[in-house]
Amino acid sequence: MLQLLSQRADVWGEIRLVASKRSAGKKLRVRGEDVLVHALSEKVFDGVDVAMFDVPDDVAREWAPIAVSRGAVVVDNSGAFRMDPDVPLVVPEVNAGTVRNRPLGIVSNPNCTTLTMMDALGALHARWSLESVVVASYQAASGAGQVGVDRLYDELEVVAGDRTLGTVAGDVRRAVEDKLGETGSPFAAPLALNVVPWAGSAQDGGWTSEELKVRNESRKILGLPDLKVSATCVRVPVVTTHSLVVHATFAEQVSVEEARTTLVQAPTVVVIDDPGSGDFPTPVDVVGADPTFVGRIRQALDFPNTLELFVCGDNLRKGAALNAAQIAELLAEELTTT
Repeated sequence: MLQLLSQRADVWGEIRLVASKRSAGKKLRVRGEDVLVHALSEKVFDGVDVAMFDVPDDVAREWAPIAVSRGAVVVDNSGAFRMDPDVPLVVPEVNAGTVRNRPLGIVSNPNCTTLTMMDALGALHARWSLESVVVASYQAASGAGQVGVDRLYDELEVVAGDRTLGTVAGDVRRAVEDKLGETGSPFAAPLALNVVPWAGSAQDGGWTSEELKVRNESRKILGLPDLKVSATCVRVPVVTTHSLVVHATFAEQVSVEEARTTLVQAPTVVVIDDPGSGDFPTPVDVVGADPTFVGRIRQALDFPNTLELFVCGDNLRKGAALNAAQIAELLAEELTTT
């Protein structure tokens, strides 16, 4: 976030950094200046127009209303308010207008998995009216936070020197647990040399919280409360950048050529789609970039009006910090003109 605030147009004037008492007093570099970190308190929000929250859900629930009471509009990157009917869930490329309807003074930033596909789906929906989506996600370790990244690197160090691992059931698990212990991982199984079909917490019916976020948030962002959505979220041994396979059905007939043209014209989508030459997006090519990358665009063989897409997006940039910054910029523009 601090990098993005330093790279994007300066619409802010003062940027005030706030954190827990543990971090108070530190100085961080923002827009070429060393900025002091303040301890979280009610008074710290005085004079703040837009407060960007990147904190756990329980902290957001407690402190976002306090920030609003001191005069700020809150952009919240947690899951605390996303499904609140009085809080808009905003992707600026898709539903920027909803940012003005915020009776609680809070605007929510969607989950990174939902955001990975939303620019592309929003562009296609505007033209052909989306009816249903089936998604399989391939989510990076960084989606579980720094602890996820550290765990993946630790596991890779364990398996890197033994080329026999992965040839016998359970040998990777045993090697990892022998070196790193059986507890302390944010993942349900070893991630190195593996894929783990589980992201988030357990919910009713065998679903995970991450899968239900994709369903519920897609409906809210697109303004389609009855949109049919099914998601399976899978963790893969990638550091940063989520990938999704999207099976999208539309109300109207759509051709691959028309869809590709629409996506090329979308300002925040990059199309890389020449499989015959080996050209399609992959996480190692996308990490660190702001746009959504789309490839493998196909007409589903047995499903009319249905496209198959492979989508990649940096889950730490557009999937989190960048979208929050874009929301904040919409608010800054609004506050400047009113």
